Amino acid sequence: MATTPRKRIRKVLIANRGEIAVRILRGLREMGIRGAVIYSEPDRLGLPVLLADEAYPIGPAPSRESYLRGEAIVELAVRIGADAIHPGYGFLSERAGFARLCRDAGITFIGPSPEAIDAMGSKVESRRLMIAAGVPVVPGGKDPLPDLDAAAAAAEEIGYPVMLKAAAGGGGKGMRMIPSAAELPSSYRAARSEAAASFGDDAVYLEKYIENPRHVEIQVMGDLHGKVVSLGERECSLQRRHQKVVEEAPSPVVDSDLRRRMGEAAVKAASAVGYSNAGTCEFLLSPDGNFFFLEMNTRLQVEHPVTELVTGIDLVQAQVRVAEGEPLGPEFDDVQPRGHAVEVRLYAEDPWRGFAPSPGKIEMLRWPDGPGVRVDAGVYEGSEVSIYYDPMLAKLIVWAADRERALNRLERALSELRVEGIRTTVPLFRALLADPDFRSGNLDIGMLDRKLAAGELKAPIDDALEDLPLIAAALAHHERAYQTAAGPANGTPARRSRWAGTARYEARRNASWT
Repeated sequence: MATTPRKRIRKVLIANRGEIAVRILRGLREMGIRGAVIYSEPDRLGLPVLLADEAYPIGPAPSRESYLRGEAIVELAVRIGADAIHPGYGFLSERAGFARLCRDAGITFIGPSPEAIDAMGSKVESRRLMIAAGVPVVPGGKDPLPDLDAAAAAAEEIGYPVMLKAAAGGGGKGMRMIPSAAELPSSYRAARSEAAASFGDDAVYLEKYIENPRHVEIQVMGDLHGKVVSLGERECSLQRRHQKVVEEAPSPVVDSDLRRRMGEAAVKAASAVGYSNAGTCEFLLSPDGNFFFLEMNTRLQVEHPVTELVTGIDLVQAQVRVAEGEPLGPEFDDVQPRGHAVEVRLYAEDPWRGFAPSPGKIEMLRWPDGPGVRVDAGVYEGSEVSIYYDPMLAKLIVWAADRERALNRLERALSELRVEGIRTTVPLFRALLADPDFRSGNLDIGMLDRKLAAGELKAPIDDALEDLPLIAAALAHHERAYQTAAGPANGTPARRSRWAGTARYEARRNASWT
């Protein structure tokens, strides 16, 4: 393969928001690279805007009028002299057309090629490629199902139960488990309708339903010189309605031999499409130890921090170096996990009220700290949690020498975390830490949904309730301090966001957005 010359990146436009935009900014700053962000109207006081070297308005609240405006984002990158665009995850990150827009404009896309995104973007096409490459896939069809009769014939051939999936997407959209022929007609119509609404493509296909599998994924990294490596696995079986909730590395059930075999399969899958940059191959791991390729996510994953903590590799910085043309060095060879890392996703949702969204202002915020604790956050005290975007506030990640100590550290970190003004999923994680199946690593992708439906996970008694007299005294003291600072003629609160008063905060607050 011809040598790819290295192209030095000096400024990156981040085409995203929230915690991933902050995460990318931090990686860039450590490399001495200037970071610019875009922001929608409700995000004008967001943490990325306050931390970035440059910030630019991109549109009103709806994503289609702001963060999904690919052409406008590329035009902005050209105008401000950005060398590259980092898409983060979600939004435009897996849009081959956006990667092509970047390439056509002479902007480096920090991700895989458009051709690789196209190849892995269709679940049907990627299945064909994986079968040809010798990667194990879940038994099932290779083609979209044009009508109900075709679906019925395919299901009979595969054997019930079966899984109906959208050909153009993932994340649980357009997905239905069908236990018998009686449920097929309604599930087929519902899956196609949901797939069309979510992805603009109603094509669906069938796979055999694997009973009680685990969801284990392999992080891969490829350079522009043809080298692709595996950086180990992540356990992602704790899911609610096919959305990941807790992730950890390494998996509690993957030994060195299985890790090697799954890593080899992931490298084979990525190599089949000439993959470069960061990507993730997702597998189902059945109770009998067999594993099956599900899909490849052609981007950085939400759960990438657990891999970073057990490998010592900064994946965002590795992405940038690969995009510059730098080859993967020996530090990427035969990477083995050290210790254990666990990540929980903190959402502005109430887990005991059907995960109802909880938008509003964060009145008080205290992040945990101490040895082995990392917080990737996109909010600060005083932030407004919008109704327009994903409700994830932050990710809390812990590392320790082994899984038991990591879970104990997570328990300690959650006890230190305080968020007031909105509801969060913190009580769910505290309940999980008291659950014997979770503590023992006895997991599968349906476990959390089953436990929630059966009421097995109970809201823990808030430790703070034991200190009500102390809390009451503290509130009274706070109220007196507030009134004293405000004064009789001054209604300005004494307590403001720690960002208030900064030039960028005041400029964004007072700006009339256009």
